[in-house]
Amino acid sequence: MALLTLVPPGLLVALLAVLILSQLFYALLPYRRRAYVPILLTTAAGFVLGQLWDYLGLPSFRLGQANMAPAVPFALLLQPLARFVPRRNREPKDPDDPKTPGTPRSPSAPRTTVSPTSERDT
Repeated sequence: MALLTLVPPGLLVALLAVLILSQLFYALLPYRRRAYVPILLTTAAGFVLGQLWDYLGLPSFRLGQANMAPAVPFALLLQPLARFVPRRNREPKDPDDPKTPGTPRSPSAPRTTVSPTSERDT
């Protein structure tokens, strides 16, 4: 119960609003298929800008301690930038030395084969 007194209620409302709005943006906005994490990050950035808006003292609509009027438009306007958020590459990197045992060779690596005739000629 002491933990709940340490966390401001506006932070919980903003966190829930970010999660709900990011799901709505992911499902309803007419963009090509995208990853969810960049959408979540741009929605959170919109809410941070909304809180900055309130910190500057500009007019806003509040839901508890969370600013909704500037935060939702900022989050919506930042959604086209979600494709520029860097993401971790899911493809494994090629090993430095393909001859080390236990590491499979990637299909893009050049194949070196020794023909049986070249061994006999030498």
